Amino acid sequence: MSADPATVTGETTAARELLPTATPARTRAALRELVRPHRRTALACFATMVAATAVGLLVQPLLGHMVDLVAGHRPPGDLTLPAVLLVVVALVQGGTTALGLSLVSQLGESVLARLRERFVDRALRLPLEQVEKAGTGDLSARVTRDVARVGEAVRSALPELVRSVLAIVLTLVAMAALDWRFLLAALIAVPVQAHTARWYVRNAVPLYARERIATGAQQQQLLDTIAGAGTVRAYRLEEQHTAHVTERSSASVGMTMRGVELVLRFYNRLHVAEYTGLAAVLVTGFFLVRAGSVSIGTATAAALYFHSLFSPVNSALVLLDDAQTATAALNRLVGVTDGPADGPAPAADSDSGAGTGTTDPTDPDTGFADRNTGSEPATPDNDPSGAVAVVGVHHSYEPGRPVLRDVHLTLRPGERVALVGPSGAGKTTLAKLIAGVHRPDAGSVHLPGTRATGGPSVALVTQETHVFAGPLAADLRLARDTAGDDELRAALATVDALDWVEALPDGLATVVGEGGHRLTPAQVQQLALARLVLADPPVAVLDEATAEAGSTGARLLERAAARAIEGRTALVVAHRLTQAAAADRIVVMEDGRIVESGRHDELCAADGTYASLWQAWSGTRAHADHPPHTDTAPTPKDH
Repeated sequence: MSADPATVTGETTAARELLPTATPARTRAALRELVRPHRRTALACFATMVAATAVGLLVQPLLGHMVDLVAGHRPPGDLTLPAVLLVVVALVQGGTTALGLSLVSQLGESVLARLRERFVDRALRLPLEQVEKAGTGDLSARVTRDVARVGEAVRSALPELVRSVLAIVLTLVAMAALDWRFLLAALIAVPVQAHTARWYVRNAVPLYARERIATGAQQQQLLDTIAGAGTVRAYRLEEQHTAHVTERSSASVGMTMRGVELVLRFYNRLHVAEYTGLAAVLVTGFFLVRAGSVSIGTATAAALYFHSLFSPVNSALVLLDDAQTATAALNRLVGVTDGPADGPAPAADSDSGAGTGTTDPTDPDTGFADRNTGSEPATPDNDPSGAVAVVGVHHSYEPGRPVLRDVHLTLRPGERVALVGPSGAGKTTLAKLIAGVHRPDAGSVHLPGTRATGGPSVALVTQETHVFAGPLAADLRLARDTAGDDELRAALATVDALDWVEALPDGLATVVGEGGHRLTPAQVQQLALARLVLADPPVAVLDEATAEAGSTGARLLERAAARAIEGRTALVVAHRLTQAAAADRIVVMEDGRIVESGRHDELCAADGTYASLWQAWSGTRAHADHPPHTDTAPTPKDH
């Protein structure tokens, strides 16, 4: 199936609704929540880093004392003790600093790991329609670049920032201990530094936020390019598509260059503050020494203290660059982690109708009746037997362009219903609404109640099935992690896959997926059907689940699908009308509505939409009246 050229050329990018971004206040609250379980480690980090910094501050007084010894013409032997103490200070500071940084890294990695887990958990539960509106590029950028940026900040920026801030605070305290006037002189640089920091933050926060958005748009365009390459060539849109890629890449590069310019201006202002403060400390030391208030060694120590501030102050302020970038990335991650934990589950919850405008199930005008089919009212929505009721459902992906219009449908327990219709009729949308992937704009979808086993009440199998890298048995246990090997083999036998699985080099232990044994499309689909058997939901939705087999494997997959859904309430979006002919009931959709419903023979005799579809499929009216025999066709039931 070809992609929509409008989507491929990027014309829909402007209409993207990006995933939410958390406010700074919410991000801080989320960080506190993540750190709370590691309070002891955090306190140990703080205490160790304070000790390491305090020990390091003994260097300047020792050097000042040595200056006084030299200025006082003391014998060289008097320098031995200060020199030895300098070595001891260096060793102790090095050991405590190493310990403190390791504790900071441990804390940061623990918090980052928890953040990753929460992000992945929420991302997997996001409603598919929300991801589709945002574009996979937005989610991809958060999963890759944003997570990497936060991880880099935790590993490098966070330890250095903690170390720098402690060094600044304790150094200023030490200068005040020498003489309070040295502290006042050093603080002359603070207004320049504070103004520089405010100026940088004010400009950097929105800039880096726009840069992240531009990066997401660039990734989305590249993904569209790869996914729609065939359509681009078919419509000869190469130049237009290249222009879109160039435009978004240029926007991303432009944002990066603006960031570089901002950092350069930031450094220039910092240098002014450094030289202003150092000059003030030196001048203050000159007058205090001349007045006899302090010794030359004390003035030297004060100057060395301020000079030692160059590195931590610059590091702390420069780390604002990494901090702002990481904060922008963190806001985007928390925006996802703060999402609803259950994702699309309400659409599949039997206790509440999904979407807005939920219809009261006791309403005498609806009563779960399938208005399009004239069937009897459905069983209550908390019935665990497998009844499904779609009541007055409307749905659209874009405002003003409805895909489904007032759809009413009832699936009785154990009934196999085939959903057919021309392309664009709304079949897949209805299937996804029942499966809980989407939520209706209006109306309700009622499914069986919560299962005693805790498993899903409905499962969806599509033609787009992923094989996870690893042993084949682990891939199957995604459906039920407690399943033993015998249960896995039984599920494979149900879908006629056991023979080829046992013929693999290591049987169930064979590594499949990326880098492993390559499976055919039909085998991949059989695995998906085997997972359905293992999950054992009362309701199954198959959305063209046998479409990838090709003509040679179609019969095999149709038989496997029939066995997988045996005994379940099933909605089958039929890719081949032989599947429809074998169903208990056929529902025909056209232009977002259900236009026909009945058994194969009834619909063929009615000479309506289905009859035309069957004639086109089989080639002759005779085939429409007498469908070919299929091994999986059940005996039609009366309705």
